[in-house]
Amino acid sequence: MSGAALGLEIVFVFFLALFLLHRYGDFKKQHRLVIIATLLAWYLCFLIVFILPLDVSTTIYNRCKLAVNSSPAESNGSYVTLAPSKQKCFKPWSYIPDGIMPIFWRVVYWTSQFLTWILLPFMQSYARSGGFSITGKIKTALIENAIYYGTYLLIFGAFLIYVAVNPNFNLQWNQLQTIGIAAANTWGLFLLVLLLGYGLVEIPRSHWNGAKRGYLLMKTYFKAAKLMTEKADAEENLEDIMEEVRKVSESIKYNHPLRKCVDTILKKCPTEYQERMGRNMDDYEDFDERQNSYPTEKSLAKLHKQVIYSVQRHRRTQVQWQILLEQAFYLEDVAKNESSATRQFVHTFHSQEPENKIIQYFYTPTVEWYWECLLRPWFYRVLAVVLATFSVIVVWSECTFFSTKPVLSLFAVFIQLAEKTYNYIYIEMACFLTIFFLSICVYSTVFRIRVFNYYYLASHHQTDAYSLLFSGMLFCRLTPPLCLNFLGLTHMDATISHKNTQPTAYTSIMGSMRVLSFVADGFYIYYPMLVVILCIATYFSLGTRCLNLLGFQQFMGDSEMTSDLIDEGKELIRREKRKRQRQEEGENRRREWKERYGNREDSTRSRAVHTDQKESSFSETSANRPLSKYTRSNGRTERDRIELLQDAEPLDFNADSVNEDPLESDSGRYQPGGRYLSMSRSKIFDDV
Repeated sequence: MSGAALGLEIVFVFFLALFLLHRYGDFKKQHRLVIIATLLAWYLCFLIVFILPLDVSTTIYNRCKLAVNSSPAESNGSYVTLAPSKQKCFKPWSYIPDGIMPIFWRVVYWTSQFLTWILLPFMQSYARSGGFSITGKIKTALIENAIYYGTYLLIFGAFLIYVAVNPNFNLQWNQLQTIGIAAANTWGLFLLVLLLGYGLVEIPRSHWNGAKRGYLLMKTYFKAAKLMTEKADAEENLEDIMEEVRKVSESIKYNHPLRKCVDTILKKCPTEYQERMGRNMDDYEDFDERQNSYPTEKSLAKLHKQVIYSVQRHRRTQVQWQILLEQAFYLEDVAKNESSATRQFVHTFHSQEPENKIIQYFYTPTVEWYWECLLRPWFYRVLAVVLATFSVIVVWSECTFFSTKPVLSLFAVFIQLAEKTYNYIYIEMACFLTIFFLSICVYSTVFRIRVFNYYYLASHHQTDAYSLLFSGMLFCRLTPPLCLNFLGLTHMDATISHKNTQPTAYTSIMGSMRVLSFVADGFYIYYPMLVVILCIATYFSLGTRCLNLLGFQQFMGDSEMTSDLIDEGKELIRREKRKRQRQEEGENRRREWKERYGNREDSTRSRAVHTDQKESSFSETSANRPLSKYTRSNGRTERDRIELLQDAEPLDFNADSVNEDPLESDSGRYQPGGRYLSMSRSKIFDDV
C-alpha cells in the first residue's frame, strides 16, 4: 500500500475540484485558460488539505523508527529521539516512502505561490480588459499590475539593500527564501483569522436556523425583495449600455476602420438586441470622413468592458431569480405539508427538470414528507450542536496552543495520546477532521463573501472569470498559513512545541521560522487569539448591524426595514406564484383539448392529406396529356370558372398579342390602374 493512499487522494481531490468548478464556472462560455488556472489553484489548495494528515502519520512512524533504533540519551544527528518503545513500530497503511513528500510539497507549494502572486493577478486584469486583441489585453493587464508588482519589488529591494549594508546580518539563500515564505504566510494568516472568526460562529448558527421553517421562509422573502431590486437595476443598466452600443453602431459604418471592434462588441450583446440593431442598420450607407465625432479605440474598449460586465450581471440575476423562486415555492410547500394528515408530500408545481428514476423510486412522497417535516429539523439541530462543539474546541486551542507544559490544546492532546499507541488510523482521522473543519470555516466564508459586484461566487455556472481567478488567489494565499496553524494546534511544528524532533515534510519545506524571531515567537502565537474577539462580534452580529447602518440592507429580525422588505418579497413571490399557476392551467387546458379532440384532428388531417395526394396525382396525369382549350375532363365547373375570369379580368392592351385562353397566360401582378402585367422577362418593362 506504499503510495497507494497518496495516489487515490490525488485523483479524488482532482474530481472534487472539477465538480466545484463546474458548479460555479461555465466551461462552455468562459476562456479555457481561466478554467485551467482556476482549476489548478483550487486543486493544489485542496490537495494540501487532504495530503497533510498522511504526512503527519508518516512523520510519527519515522519518529518511532528513530526512537527504536536509538538509546534513550542518544541524539540522531540534529534531532533528539525519544526512549525506545518496547512495542514494534507498525508501518501505517498510508505510509509514503522517504523522499517523495519533500518533492511533492515543494512542487505544490511553489506552484501555488507562483499562481497567486504572479499569474492569477495578471489573468484577472486580462479577463476584465476590454481590448480587442491579445496584444491590447496584455498591455492593459501590464499597466494595471504595474503598481501591484512595483510595490512588492520596492519592498523587497529595500530589504535587500538593508541586509547588504548592515554587517550584523549574514543571510544565505535558504534564509532569504524562508523570509519570503514568512512574509507570504503572515499576510495569509492576517486574513485567515478574520475569515475563521466569522465561519466558526456562522456555520453552526446557519445550521441551527436551518431547522426553523419560519426563519428560512422569511429570509427567502427578504432575499427576493433585494434580488428584485438588483435584477431591475441590472436590466436598466443593460438597457443603457445597449443604447450606447446602438449609437456607436449607427455612427460607425461598415467601411470604417473601427467597424471590426464594433462587430466584436455586438457579438457580446444578447441575441434580441443584436436582431434589433441589425434591423435598424443600412448596409448601403457609408461613413463621412469629414465628421470628427467618431469614438476612439480606447472608448470602444471601455464600452466593450461595460458590455461584458452588464450582460454577465443581467444573466446572473435572471438565473438567481428563478432559483430563488423555486426555493420559496418549496419552503411554502413544506409549511403547508407539515399539517398534512396523509403524510405525503404534495408539491404545488411539478419540477421543470426531469428527475432521476432511481431517486423517484426511493424518495417517494411519503419518504419526502418524513424527511422534510420531521427528520430534517432534528438532523440540523444535532449537526449544529456538533459543529458548535468543534468551534469551541478550535477557539480554546487557538488561545492555548503555545502552552507546551502543560499541553492545553485539545487537538495536541488527542494526537499525543494516539502517538503513544501508534494508532495511525485514529491519528489520520483526527488530523483530517480537524483540518477539514478549519478549511470549511475558511473556504465557506470565501464562497459566501461578496464585495459589491466585483467579487461574487454565484452557483449554477453564474460566476464570472474575474471572481473565479480571485477565489483561486485567496485559496492559494490562505491554505499554507491554515496548514501551519493546524500543525501548531497539534504541536507537530517544532517552532511551537520547542522540541528538537523530526519535523513533518511540510514544515521542512516552509523552513525554520526562527530566522525571524518576532514573527515566530510573537505574531504566529498571539495573533490567532484575536479569533475570540471576532467570534464574539459575529455572534452579536456587529458587522451586520454596521452594514445596516451604512445603508446596506441586511437580514435582522428587529429591524423595520427588514420587515418592509419581507412584506415586499412575500408579495413578489405571491405574484410569481399566480403567474406560474395561470401558465400551468393554460398548459393543462391545451393538453386536455389535444387529448379530447386529437383523434378527430388526426383523422381530418389524414383525410386532407389523402385528398391532396389524389389531386397531385391527377394533376400529374393531366399534365402529361396534350393540352387542349376545353377538354371533357375539365368538366362544367372548370368552363364556368374560365368564363368568369374572362369577364372579371381586364385585358392588357399594351401586350403584343392577346391570348385567347386565360389558362395559357402567365400569372399576373396587379398594378395601379387595374391592370395585370405579365411577369415574363421580355414583357416586364414594356410599359415603362
